Amino acid sequence: MDITGKGKLLKIYVGETEKWKGKSLYHQLVIKLKEEGIAGVTVYRGIEGYGADKVLHSAKILDLSADLPMVVEAVDKEENIKKVLPVVREMVPRGLVMVVDVEIIKYGTVHSQ
Repeated sequence: MDITGKGKLLKIYVGETEKWKGKSLYHQLVIKLKEEGIAGVTVYRGIEGYGADKVLHSAKILDLSADLPMVVEAVDKEENIKKVLPVVREMVPRGLVMVVDVEIIKYGTVHSQ
């Protein structure tokens, strides 16, 4: 699959403890985006942050169950990202969802001839 050139980066910020149908929201987003054929998805766990509620979430040595920020990033061509936005809106009742223009330089392995 060649997706070099203009593309879109979908960034989704949610809390680590948020759920979708009883399971981790960030994990369910990864599964759904894979099912929808999105080229690539990565999840990052933040060590500190706050959102619209202005509640500070932080990873401290004494906090065993912190609700840390999770960032789900997905990259693909514009039409594929646009196609998944309705389901992402449904799955993410609160948090931040954004789409950013990107230039995809390389995706996967390039085979020489």
